[in-house]
Amino acid sequence: MNQLDTQHWPFYYGKPSASGVFKTYPDDFQVIEDLGYEPSGEGEHQFIWVEKTNNNTAYVAEQIARFVKLPLRQITYAGRKDKYAKTQQWFGIHAPGKPDFDFSNFDLEGVKVLAQYRHHKKLRTGQLKGNRFIITLRDVVAIDEVTSRLSHIGQRGVPNYYGEQRFGVMRINDQGEVQRGGNLLMAERMVNGETIRHRNKRSMALSALRSWLFNEVVAARINQGHFDSVLDGDALSLTGSNSFYIQTPEASDSQARFDAQDISPTAPLWGKGALPSQGDAQGFETKITEQHAEVTEFLAKSGFEQERRAIKIWPQQLEWTSDGDTLTISFSLPSGCFATSVLRECIETLSPTTHTE
Repeated sequence: MNQLDTQHWPFYYGKPSASGVFKTYPDDFQVIEDLGYEPSGEGEHQFIWVEKTNNNTAYVAEQIARFVKLPLRQITYAGRKDKYAKTQQWFGIHAPGKPDFDFSNFDLEGVKVLAQYRHHKKLRTGQLKGNRFIITLRDVVAIDEVTSRLSHIGQRGVPNYYGEQRFGVMRINDQGEVQRGGNLLMAERMVNGETIRHRNKRSMALSALRSWLFNEVVAARINQGHFDSVLDGDALSLTGSNSFYIQTPEASDSQARFDAQDISPTAPLWGKGALPSQGDAQGFETKITEQHAEVTEFLAKSGFEQERRAIKIWPQQLEWTSDGDTLTISFSLPSGCFATSVLRECIETLSPTTHTE
């Protein structure tokens, strides 16, 4: 099998020439979760609103389980958040018959419990409306180019690529070459016959493989001039929704609705079974995915069902301010979408040099 590369996916607006340093401090990348509803105030589930800095979501869940003396399976969260960031998110604790836990003595560096509520339903993975991002970029070169692109992004959106963190940490070696992400390398080894027994690592590798194939289809739509067009037979999703319907010739308003940010064509998240798209769209997707038969066969055998994901997203409440060569950008995205896919279209983000407090 050929190497699974991530560096060839095209930019919607062309590769940016602007650059800036990202994540000099944890506060430079802030993520605030939006469940889309308020806890009811009663029930056997305890929801806690947690602020964490430079902490992994799964690790924090483990520490909460240890503190409340419950099995880890009774601690849930709606989504994983970036480790190297300052984030606020909900954790759910299923503790029927127990009083509210007292977190005043919960001592974990970089973690604070900000609020606590009761709710009548379990907090499940993926059960959130989206996330608000506040991003600070420092030492920015060509700020005017960045802000110009941000104006276009607010109107025209960006490709809904999975971000590079899905594929594992990317590094530059001494020769200036990009070293591919660890999750994708694990996926390659699995497709080539290696067994990875560690459940979490296997799950991350499979997720990376599925995401890589999705990005391949999105990239092909851009390269072949179909990214801004509704094709006959496209599986169309309402913005912010996971449901979809099939485009037919009778639905003459679909292109106008796409232009108005109301709907988006989707691309496959591969699994077993037939593609739900039809006509020209199915023919296009089949042509692209047949080039990666080993990947599709492996994903189908791994237990996934065919699912869909929108190919385009439009950041909401997009705002920015500048102070010298420092630029702060804020916007909201639906659940499962990557802030780095927005940044990718307007600026090349550089890693900070070692900083002394």
